[in-house]
Order: sequence, then structure tokens, then C-alpha cells
Amino acid sequence: MALPLGVILSRPRARGPRSFFVRRSLFRGTISGVDSCAALRAAIDAIVATIAIAIKPRYRIFWTGGIAAARSLVFVTLGPGLVGDKIPMNIHDKAPEFTLQDENGKEISLKNLRGKTVVLYFYPRADTPGCTIEAQEFRDTYKKIQKTGVVLMGISPDTPKSQKKFQEKFSLPFTLLADADKKVADAFGVLKEKNMYGKKVMGIVRTTFIIGPDGKIQHIFPKVKVEGHAEEVLAYLKESARIAS
Repeated sequence: MALPLGVILSRPRARGPRSFFVRRSLFRGTISGVDSCAALRAAIDAIVATIAIAIKPRYRIFWTGGIAAARSLVFVTLGPGLVGDKIPMNIHDKAPEFTLQDENGKEISLKNLRGKTVVLYFYPRADTPGCTIEAQEFRDTYKKIQKTGVVLMGISPDTPKSQKKFQEKFSLPFTLLADADKKVADAFGVLKEKNMYGKKVMGIVRTTFIIGPDGKIQHIFPKVKVEGHAEEVLAYLKESARIAS
């Protein structure tokens, strides 16, 4: 008898695991005839390939249980979450590694900034009203932010050329990263479904991350309001420096 398979999606969090069960009916086929470990692995790989249509292949996947157990259930653990239902980053999580081009086409890697505190702010689009206000406020507070010893970088789904125009137009003194394919935004969990003029689209939720010298998330400013945000970040950095001293 062919038994339905299932998937358990889970990721440990400070508040405890977030788990739910999805019935095997979402993924056609069974492994009821499997009678060897090699065949079981092949069957699971096929199922994972099917699941991968709905998830990012970079997610860590593994299975547990013997052949008999696998005939009824396959346990798949994913991180950081399902596309469209992204589990957000949390404080103390390791920041996703990335390498992107800046406004000059130079590659910037997060790992090369290890040992420094990084302020990484995500914005939806260069040279749009809200993003311009936010960038100008960061520009106006940049010298004070710089004195705290951090590296400030903006990031959006723009090309290096667009970032360069934006930087020059408003005399922005900090680095702008080009995440044109939105992979980094997705990795940080800020790519969300939005309602734009009655249509649902995937877009950037304005968010700022403070990444510590150890590469872990130190603080998160979610759903940022542009006006006053730069001062908010500066106040946090000053307070952190005061506590550390």
C-alpha cells in the first residue's frame, strides 16, 4: 500500500522552533517499493528535487529515519523558510554571506568586513521619493555615524549604474550595493509580497541590519519609516558604544 509522505519545515529560533506539517499530497508519488538504502536515497533525492521547485536550492536539506519510516514520512528541515513565507532573520543569527558589486562595479564581500560593525540598510529602489529621503538623512548624519567606527552600506535591487547615478545626484558618501536579482534581499528575509496598486508583487520591505564584528546580527530595524531613521540608527550606535566602553 502506498503511504502518503509528508514534510516538516522547522528552524530553531530564540522563541522556539517554528514547525508545521504539509501532507504528501502536495508532492505526487510514493516510495512504497523501496527496499535498500541506495534506492531510498534516490527516491528522497527525487522528492527533494520536486520540493525544490517551491523553495530555494541553497537551503540545507537532510532526512532521518529508516526505510520503513521513510515509506510513510520524509523529514526535511529547511532554512531559513519557504519562499513567500520567509522566516525573518533574528538577533544573534549569522548574517548571510554575500558578494555584490558596488556603485563602481567593485566587488564587496561581507566576509571581508569581519571585525567591523556593518550597518546594512535595504531600500526598494534608487532615486524614488522615500529612498531619497532616507539616503539624504544617512548622508547628513554620515560623519557622526562614521565616528562610531561602523561601515555604512545601502543595498537595493538596482544595477551598479543606477546606484552610481543615485550616489552622484545626491552626493552620497557611502557605498551602495547592487542586488539586481534580489538574492541577498531574499537571503535576509526582506523580499516580501506587497500590494501595489491592487496587484500583489514581490518587493523589498525597508529594513536595516546592524551586523556585529563576528558576522552575527546585532540589531534589526524592521519596516523602517524613512524620516528620522538615520538619527535612530545613530542613537543606537552611540548607545552601543557607550555600553561597550
